[in-house]
Amino acid sequence: MKDKYIFKGQDITTDVLFKIEHIASILAEKEHVGFDDAYEMFVSSETYSTLKRVNNLFWAESAEFIVDEYYRTGIRSRLELQKL
Repeated sequence: MKDKYIFKGQDITTDVLFKIEHIASILAEKEHVGFDDAYEMFVSSETYSTLKRVNNLFWAESAEFIVDEYYRTGIRSRLELQKL
């Protein structure tokens, strides 16, 4: 892996990766899909893009909060598409 997540000089890569794993596990359970499918759903989302920008401290939120945000932004995106 080339990329590292650094916040204020500290390597938080392990923390972020464990958070992503936890999020994907929650999504897999909620969506009744396999872990790999849930992971792919998450990493293709706007919420994942937000999570990667570590300076906003989104990575420090609970996995459950991030999953809620994933659903909230997904619903908003679908509603915006319907308006087009």
